[in-house]
Amino acid sequence: MYKLITTDGNAKRGEFTTPHGVIQTPVFMNVGTIAAIKGAVSTEDLQSIKTQVQLSNTYHLHVRPGDKIVKQMGGLHKFMVWDKPILTDSGGFQVFSLAGLRKIKEEGVYFNSHIDGRKIFMGPEESMQIQSNLASTIAMAFDECPPATAERNYIQPSVDRTTRWLERCKVEMARLNSLEDTINKKQMLFGINQGGIFEDIRIEHAKRISDMDLDGYAIGGLAVGESHEDMYRIIEATVPYLPKNKPTYLMGVGTPANILEAVERGVDFFDCVYPSRNGRHGHVYTNQGKLNLFNAKYETDDRPIEEGCGCPACQKYSRAYIRHLLKAKEMLGMRFCVLHNLYFYNNMMSEIREAIEQGRYADYKRKKLEGFNSNK
Repeated sequence: MYKLITTDGNAKRGEFTTPHGVIQTPVFMNVGTIAAIKGAVSTEDLQSIKTQVQLSNTYHLHVRPGDKIVKQMGGLHKFMVWDKPILTDSGGFQVFSLAGLRKIKEEGVYFNSHIDGRKIFMGPEESMQIQSNLASTIAMAFDECPPATAERNYIQPSVDRTTRWLERCKVEMARLNSLEDTINKKQMLFGINQGGIFEDIRIEHAKRISDMDLDGYAIGGLAVGESHEDMYRIIEATVPYLPKNKPTYLMGVGTPANILEAVERGVDFFDCVYPSRNGRHGHVYTNQGKLNLFNAKYETDDRPIEEGCGCPACQKYSRAYIRHLLKAKEMLGMRFCVLHNLYFYNNMMSEIREAIEQGRYADYKRKKLEGFNSNK
């Protein structure tokens, strides 16, 4: 259940109650694709850096270790020792990213595993069954994520099929939640809005899926090659047609600046691999913009990554030491950078929530963006 606490312009401050706890929104979901955050980050670490939701991937866990094994182990929460909400994405985006290996049909998608090449079929029912086996808190509907540059004559039939798939997902999830051996019988379902960069298709699709009374709604198919201007335009056009009394999730977005812009347009949920991926390459986020710790100027810099930061790395370690670890290819350096970046994102979301509550979001956003653009 979603409770809207307050708004500031179009920015929303809410609470989403799930079978695994209450999520304060706007929220950033830390991406643990294979039931782990890349960079040697444990679930204890996630607790210490203000993580509210962990996101895992249906396709990757189906391929390895296998969703049936995860079910046998008691579901994802038990398997990875995490007691807060978990969202699983449906595998639809992987189908998009495995473009060379797939064939899309009405019943679903035939494709080859990226690991061993074996043939896999996934349709709405299979995606729901895998996610039910994983026993995540929130399951995402199975959809097609068309390329951003796709033409209208490709996008429209694709979106229509995504709607039909969503209806099948809803029916299958209701069936699965009623079974005796289902681990999470209260699994929630989010539908996904598609439509490329065509406002009219997006709006029409938003209206159609809103009528289906799902637990939440995502905007998919953005941050896949279109410009930031197009992304913001589509968010602005689409959000008003999604239910106000349900959470809105912008999938796979993005940079701190992207998040600030999308919150202003009414988005509640975010996820992105940037903080962990950039961290593994020594790129760290600060309120003065991104730093590359491989740069020689940090060789004897005894300051933390960011003064006043509460993350485990900044509490004790210097830029110079972390740079040394990265240069020496020591995993600890990577781990520190990932922990810092995830803390930075989670902490920014906490600041965003406070700013909305206090009715000063526009001012907060302006100052934050000015800081990101200032050169150190």
